[in-house]
Amino acid sequence: YRYFPDPDLPPLDVAEEWIESLVTGLPELPHAKRERYMREWGLSGYDAATLTSSRELAHYFEATVALYADPKQCANWVMGEVASGLNNEGIGIEQCPVSPVSLAHLLMRVKDGTISGKIAKEVFQAIWRREGEVDEIIEKRGLRQISDTGAIEKIVDEVLAANASQVADYRGGKEKAFNSLVGQVMKASKGKANPAQVSEILRRRLGGA
Repeated sequence: YRYFPDPDLPPLDVAEEWIESLVTGLPELPHAKRERYMREWGLSGYDAATLTSSRELAHYFEATVALYADPKQCANWVMGEVASGLNNEGIGIEQCPVSPVSLAHLLMRVKDGTISGKIAKEVFQAIWRREGEVDEIIEKRGLRQISDTGAIEKIVDEVLAANASQVADYRGGKEKAFNSLVGQVMKASKGKANPAQVSEILRRRLGGA
């Protein structure tokens, strides 16, 4: 067989079209998928490698991105909250109680200002425990973010009045005092005040006083 054609074996004529159809029909291989994540979505090599470590995890991630078009944010949550939950319970992504639809919906609520990123983690845990879906949990627990300027100003004024020493520290050039005041306002609002508005109002109050 090695040195001359076998008369009993007819020549095998493989059409190029058939070969091409087999190649195009193959699923995307992990290496190609990693390269695509990095090229098209700007993910780091580490993130791309982690998210393609299994076909099921990559499918979960891509299903989330298809619904919420911010690959980096989706990656952070899949490798953070989702992975942590899976590890704690010793289960695979196929058994994850938080579906890609739910995760995408949760991220939408952070983006549209309904809840803060910190509150989103609380909602995530509630979904994980099968207490309901995103909007249901937000309403049931009263977690909707406070974005009313007047309401936030009232909380800010109360915090400033109760923390005169930190106000003095900030005016004396200690920037860390500002962060502490932000934390006090967020604590007073039970984490529901819009962080960007809190910072803006605090700066205005402190700068104008």
